[in-house]
Amino acid sequence: MAQALVIGGGPAGLMAAGALARGGHAVTLVEQMPTMGRKVLMAGKSGLNLTRDEDLESFLSAYEEAAPQLRPALQGFGPEAVQDWARDLGETLFTGSTGRVFPVGMKASPLLRAWLTRLAGQGVTLRTRWRWTGWDAAGAACFQTPEGVQSIAAEATVLACGGASWPRLGSDAAWAGWLPVVPFRPANCGFRRRWSDHMTPHFGAPIKSVALRAGNRVTRGECVLTRDGIEGGAIYTLSRALRDGAPLLIDLAPDLSVQDIARRLAAGRPGESLSNRLRKALKLDPVKRALINELARPLPTDPLALAERVKALPLPLEGAQDMARAISTAGGVPFEALTEGLMLRARPGVFAAGEMLDWEAPTGGYLLTACLATGLWAGRHAAEYLDGTAS
Repeated sequence: MAQALVIGGGPAGLMAAGALARGGHAVTLVEQMPTMGRKVLMAGKSGLNLTRDEDLESFLSAYEEAAPQLRPALQGFGPEAVQDWARDLGETLFTGSTGRVFPVGMKASPLLRAWLTRLAGQGVTLRTRWRWTGWDAAGAACFQTPEGVQSIAAEATVLACGGASWPRLGSDAAWAGWLPVVPFRPANCGFRRRWSDHMTPHFGAPIKSVALRAGNRVTRGECVLTRDGIEGGAIYTLSRALRDGAPLLIDLAPDLSVQDIARRLAAGRPGESLSNRLRKALKLDPVKRALINELARPLPTDPLALAERVKALPLPLEGAQDMARAISTAGGVPFEALTEGLMLRARPGVFAAGEMLDWEAPTGGYLLTACLATGLWAGRHAAEYLDGTAS
């Protein structure tokens, strides 16, 4: 029985381990943290978004330039397959109004427990607190463990070590010195902004029912003011464009036209303050009015000019938040360094999967689905490599 090694106990690594075990191979799965799947457990605290209920072509378009490289893996394990897999592990699912798919219980822990139980039943050996430190001169993988230095001379290895976000959960990119890497950049992240003192009461307040624009991207949703900037789902959706320098514009009244707003503002009582007109005529809540005062001073007195500000309020940013606070990262092992089966061209028998690859996805199920799919794809091709049937 051939010896297979999987390094990394996140979704990609767990999928790879299962594929290798089903192929009849002895599998050791190692994780540097005390438990498996810590990042997916953290993500599940706000509701585990497994995937999206949409057709494959629409789903693939979210990955932009990486879509051609991810297509084979996602054709083999796309949104429908992810849902079937989760149901097979005992989860009942539901689809939200935006197409996002969640377990009814919302949490990741029941799914993860069932998954780990299945892997143990397939004979996968699980090792935690094993920190990978590279390869020795003979090509064996070396680890720092509670029992001291250990090494495993595997005939096939799948690397699923994560990217460079949330390092406290294990994705610290310490492996980047041993592999070809495109520099990491934060993705699905918040952005920095120094606010004036009058914004302090609004820190933590959600900005609801707005439309945000960055370059040619527009999204509707919510975001949150923080002490050092702005974050939240709508910002994460635009984070790639914002990170690359596109200006951020906020439409504070997306259901009204400029003309509608101007007409309502012009109908105010003579002598009424602009702040009162914004409150009464447009029903803007305190945080939206505070943003206008912060970003549009001096306020235009002409109703049409003020309406245009309400519909396209510029919010200058000062760069992305630290990578450690990002949900995910762009950058990693480039696809040019890999075969279609995700094997490193420079290291036959070593495969890579998940967030350590150079691809970027928005939130909303795309990130997790591609981690699962590439882990399965790499695991299957590693099994074929061991069997001598790899193409």
